[in-house]
Amino acid sequence: MDQLYIALEAVCDEETLLRFLVALRDDREASIAQEKLAPSSLWEADALEWENTTIERFLDAAVQWARSSKNGLSLADYTPPENSWRRCADILFVAKSYE
Repeated sequence: MDQLYIALEAVCDEETLLRFLVALRDDREASIAQEKLAPSSLWEADALEWENTTIERFLDAAVQWARSSKNGLSLADYTPPENSWRRCADILFVAKSYE
């Protein structure tokens, strides 16, 4: 299991959200480094499944997914957690790849 997913699963309060944000940043930096060595095609996500590679696209994807998943998603088997720290982490985690 990769470090980003481990950090996501651990989110329950402010400190663990901050640890998740560090892991998310590290994941993006690793993606950028991999892309420099072996660029992905224009028709696929960047390394480590980063679809939204600009801050604008990332934040837009976060908002779109947050709105569409507010009451859960049956096809994706997602139920919003009661813990708002974890909900924030879920939104940011999905934003890296949500189209």
